[in-house]
Order: sequence, then C-alpha cells, then structure tokens
Amino acid sequence: MELAIEIRNLKKSFGGRSVVNGVTFDVPKGECFGLLGPNGAGKTTILRMLSGSTRVQEGELFMLGLSIQSSLREIKSRIGVVPQGDGLDPELTVFENLLIYSRYLGFQGLGAEDRIHELLKSVALDDRAEQLVDTLSGGLKRRLAFIRALLADPELLILDEPTAQLDPQARNWTWDFLRGERERGRTIIITTHDMTEAELLCDRVALISKGRLIDLETPKNLIEKYWGPEVIELKMNRTDIGYYSNRLRERKVEYQVFGDSILAKTTPEFTQGDLFKGFKSPLMAVRKPNLNDVFLKLTGTGLQEGESI
Repeated sequence: MELAIEIRNLKKSFGGRSVVNGVTFDVPKGECFGLLGPNGAGKTTILRMLSGSTRVQEGELFMLGLSIQSSLREIKSRIGVVPQGDGLDPELTVFENLLIYSRYLGFQGLGAEDRIHELLKSVALDDRAEQLVDTLSGGLKRRLAFIRALLADPELLILDEPTAQLDPQARNWTWDFLRGERERGRTIIITTHDMTEAELLCDRVALISKGRLIDLETPKNLIEKYWGPEVIELKMNRTDIGYYSNRLRERKVEYQVFGDSILAKTTPEFTQGDLFKGFKSPLMAVRKPNLNDVFLKLTGTGLQEGESI
C-alpha cells in the first residue's frame, strides 16, 4: 500500500500549551481522510504542519514519500491547500487571482491561461472570469479557492473546514466536487466538525480531542463499535437526569448524558418497550447513531464545542 502521508508521534506546543500531543497515523494514496473533532481539538494545527505553514516541533512527518523537514519545497509543488480563509485578493478579478497564483507556482504564458480557463469552466465560473472577487458570494469564492488549489494538478488536496459558513446549496456543491476529485484518484485530507460531511466524504476518520488521537476507523465501523445500529434518546428536565441514569445503571444499560439528554445503547436483550417501561420522558426516540454520538461517548463533549486552534 502506497502512502500519501505518514505521521509518527507528531507534537506541537504554543506558549507552553500542548496543542498536538503524540499523534500517529497514515493516509494511503487515493483516500479521503478526515480529522474530526470540535474547534480547539488541534485539527487545524495538524493541517498547518502538513501544508508547511507551521513548523513540526517534534515527531516525523512524511508526505508523498518525502520528509517535510528536508523536502518542503518539492512537497509544496505537489500539494494543493484550501485554508479556512480563502486568501483571495478581493480587489482583483477571478481570472487575475488565478493568473497571479499560477505565476507564483512557476506557470507562465498561454499554457497557464488555458489551464485557468479549463478549471473555471469545470466549476461553472467561466462567465465570471472578469468579475471582481469581492462581488462573489461566499459559495463562489469557495469554488475559486478550490480550483486555485488545483492549478498545479496536485496529488494531495488539504482542506481546512471546506464547508464552514456555506449555505446548504454551496455545501452540497462542495461535497459533490470533492467526491469527484476523490473518484479521480486524488488523495484528500479534510478537517471538519460536521458529522454529516465526515460520513458522506471520508473513507476513514481520525477522532481528535485535546490534541490526541482517540480512535481511527471508517465512520461506519466507529458507529458500530461504540453504539451499534440504534440508540434511544431521551430528553428531559435536567433535575430528572440522575433518576433515569440510576434506572439505566440498574438495568446494566450503556448510556451517556449530554445536557438535557440521555443516549442509551439498545441491546438484543431489551426491546424499546421493555427497556424504558415506566419512563416518563417528554421526548423518547429511537434513531440511528452518528459520529457526534461516538465522540460524545468517548470524550463527554460534542463536536461543536471548543475554540479554534
């Protein structure tokens, strides 16, 4: 199996605070790999080290078979990066933004212009080539940032929160676009705290909490491992949480408390009626578990919590 990324015991601190603490994982070529966790988990810092914008403090990091310590220039020529902030020049046109970036990459002349027009057409921006970037919607700016990252036809795409703050239509377009790039054989690594995004796009996800890797598997296997096919969710007054928790504990049922909710794992020994007979809850629902439920069970917090790091 040929690897696109190899990480061993990666560490990074800022001001004495450990942000990435001993993370180890591999990403095979052609895989869409997700770093999943709340803001503040260390995901963005890992991506910054992968893109070369933040120095590796401790550990080993190889990309496309090259050490980032000794071959950063070559690595940068073979990857495409889309940061959280698009980094576009709002006072230039769509075409000018891409032309300037292509020159930064070392592309000149008609070949560069042909490549730009080809990419603009591929994302239906060819009729906006002479439009100022500042006049584009958030979704169209994101499209422009994506194709800018593809100018050099990179082997590896690195995306930090690719659909953050996008409306549903732009988010769905982005998911279709990334699935297409994955089908073309491009390796993709994304950070997200969107469980739907991770389940739709990623072959495997690494769950990150407080700078540590807490598990790594396919979304389906993670959900099956920690919750099974169904969970029962009860919502209630917080003052009643202790009572219902004790009843579940007596019945040897796995559960997790989160805010005003209890999530309980169904088992073959109990049907819904048997398990919760006599429970008086304003809301009780049987549903399929998701990655947020997995993260909650492992850490006690949901994927939307924290501050960006």
